[in-house]
Amino acid sequence: MTTANLMKMLLLSLVLSLFCVGSGEQAFAQTLKTENVILITTDGLRWQELFTGAEKELLSKEQGGVSNVKSLERAYWRESPEERRTALMPFFWSKFATEGQIFGNQNLGSTATITNTMRFSYPGYNEILTGFADPKIDSNDKKPNENFTVLEWLHRKPEFDGKVAAFSAWDVVPFIINRQRCEFPVMGGWEPVPEPDPNPKQLMLNELIADTTPHNSAEVIDSILYQAAREHLVRHQPRVMLIGFLETDHWGHAGKYDNLLHSAHAVDDYIRRLWELTQSLDQYRGKTTFILTTDHGRGSGPTGWKNHGRTVEGAENIWIAVLGPDTPALGERRDCEAVTQSQVAATLAAFLGYDYCNEISRAGKPIGDVMKRSDAGQ
Repeated sequence: MTTANLMKMLLLSLVLSLFCVGSGEQAFAQTLKTENVILITTDGLRWQELFTGAEKELLSKEQGGVSNVKSLERAYWRESPEERRTALMPFFWSKFATEGQIFGNQNLGSTATITNTMRFSYPGYNEILTGFADPKIDSNDKKPNENFTVLEWLHRKPEFDGKVAAFSAWDVVPFIINRQRCEFPVMGGWEPVPEPDPNPKQLMLNELIADTTPHNSAEVIDSILYQAAREHLVRHQPRVMLIGFLETDHWGHAGKYDNLLHSAHAVDDYIRRLWELTQSLDQYRGKTTFILTTDHGRGSGPTGWKNHGRTVEGAENIWIAVLGPDTPALGERRDCEAVTQSQVAATLAAFLGYDYCNEISRAGKPIGDVMKRSDAGQ
């Protein structure tokens, strides 16, 4: 082979490789219907409540700090786990279980876990949003995250510029996302909505935020967070959005099992309303995927349910649920391959047509089963 022919072959090979890299990121987009992803977290909600509903031993004043046991039992106690979980989260079990996929019911051989060793919130949200555990993150201190999240990674692409937002009830999330650097709207805790020109509803929300006595100075109540996130979604219609609820964790730490159940029930209804809202808008109808998960689990037993952390056994166990036009309706998964929190970021990106792991090699691979493409995890 002549030198000229060899150079031509090398040049052709280089061109083809560049074409493959350039088109590979969009390979998913050519076959998937999803154009928007909404990632919803509810902090510290145990897999036990999600899959089996209210726990009988905790429906008491002694172990669960319950004020009105009979009222709580009427609301959430049923004889079978399936009935209890439906009473607690009716939309989740009517919609995700029939049209989406749910991972994490260990009683059915489905395992979902974190990969970080901390078992608390900052490391958990970092893992969800970056796709990997960072051993340097070992506290909930308000330190700007050095790692880029998948939200920021997408926002730096022209088609997502101005189309990403994050709303969380916790005031540490702006640091986890690194609001100083990310350049998209981020709300966390008891602060005004991130809107330079608030409309009347947003002005009213800002008044409520300023006037309400906080039950916790770091955590805005979920109802306000929901309304703020909803109004931003309606007004700006982002293509990627994080919405983070928190009261399921707050009431667990407070030892109030009744309020924990009420909070989980409320989150379920927020999710229902957000889903119905997206299906009413042209931007989202038939082309939006919801990903639901939590940042960590909790312990078990009469006192363990209140806590989580590196020494709390069971706090590594979580759950993940997906619903959207590209997710096969396999419902509650059983006897399936284990999934991890570290896979959420790449899964989110894959639904939008991007190979996150190609650039972020430490990130967990996409959960291939939740996408119709058989090669979604490649």
